[in-house]
Amino acid sequence: MGAPSSSVLSEMCLQFLENTKIFNILTKPGIEGYFRYVDDILLIYNSHLIDIREILFFFNSLSPSLKFTLELEANNKLDFLDLTLIKTDKNISFNIYRKPTTTDVIIPRDSCHPQEHKLAAIRYLLNRANTYDLNLTNKQAEIDTIKTILQNNKYDASILDHLNRSTPNQKTRIRPSKTKMGKIHLHW
Repeated sequence: MGAPSSSVLSEMCLQFLENTKIFNILTKPGIEGYFRYVDDILLIYNSHLIDIREILFFFNSLSPSLKFTLELEANNKLDFLDLTLIKTDKNISFNIYRKPTTTDVIIPRDSCHPQEHKLAAIRYLLNRANTYDLNLTNKQAEIDTIKTILQNNKYDASILDHLNRSTPNQKTRIRPSKTKMGKIHLHW
């Protein structure tokens, strides 16, 4: 850990395991989705066909130096990366997830940084609100959060209108599921 090559080597290790050992478990009936970003894995599974604790045991038997932990959905919700996945009877809806340690600090408007640097964080927040498949209530809540962040950093909220016109409104679609969700996290 800490070496410049560590992220590349860990990615190579996980890709090797995915293509040699993990693939075998993912093709079993009951596993409906596998999504990984670095060391966070989201599994969508049918709890009538799969025991997620057996899957965790399998992951932990891959290598003695790897330790995986399990986080299960609670109240039909699961946080994964910067999303909260919310399971309903008909689909999965999304909301923006912010860790409790997240602050609303961006480059203040009155700093000496170049304008493009100041706008980068605002564009990121706005792009996320526009591209994630949020329902209208969750999207409005996210826009309101962005406005609060802007206000706390001395920006005029009208900047959102200008940036919104220049940002394409795309949607990222993730197939709905009526099954369970679990997140497996790797600890090196």
